[in-house]
Amino acid sequence: MFLLFLLAAILPACAWAQHSHGYLFVAPGGISGGGNTSATVHLGAGGEGILGKGIGVGAELGVVGPAQSFSDLVGVFSANGYYHFSRSGKADPFLTGGYSLLFRTGTANLANFGVGMNYWIVRRLGLEVEFRDHISTSGTTLHYWGIRVGPAFR
Repeated sequence: MFLLFLLAAILPACAWAQHSHGYLFVAPGGISGGGNTSATVHLGAGGEGILGKGIGVGAELGVVGPAQSFSDLVGVFSANGYYHFSRSGKADPFLTGGYSLLFRTGTANLANFGVGMNYWIVRRLGLEVEFRDHISTSGTTLHYWGIRVGPAFR
């Protein structure tokens, strides 16, 4: 329910921005730290608005957890900046980075970065593919990384 509320707040706010879009994703990946990696799945939705000259801002909400146990999911909120290299044609490569908050019974602050591409199949529907890493440095450094795939829409 909160995810729907977030999308309802984000997408209209991005409508004023040039070339704004929303997206959904599933991201198989892992949590790596201390020489070990465990498989994870990250699901979410978000939106982005391009402010001009390839610079954008966005936010998303999702859940991440062990691939074998959905009862251990934690919430993830991210607020990011974006840089799009080229917005002409169908391919739209970008870099992103920003702040992430993990939450369940407590919270954890993380930084994140990513690199990806939107490929616009038709005018209002595309495919987003991205590598994203959420990094926690409190105590042992942990990487919540994933390869995101999902529809993008504008």
